[in-house]
Amino acid sequence: MKITFNENQEIVDRVKEGLKRTGGYCPCRLQRTEENKCMCKEFRNQIADSEFEGYCHCMLYYKSK
Repeated sequence: MKITFNENQEIVDRVKEGLKRTGGYCPCRLQRTEENKCMCKEFRNQIADSEFEGYCHCMLYYKSK
């Protein structure tokens, strides 16, 4: 398993800018809860799933098997 940033630098830059603006909360989510703090709970659960391969919700990170 390996976690990397999206290969598209423009997406990475935009999401990181959004994270700065929201204080570390996923810029793609409306609610500012601990579950939506980057790395969000949804993606942490996907990381724990040995069958999952793909991007997090905001496309900042990619998990490969």
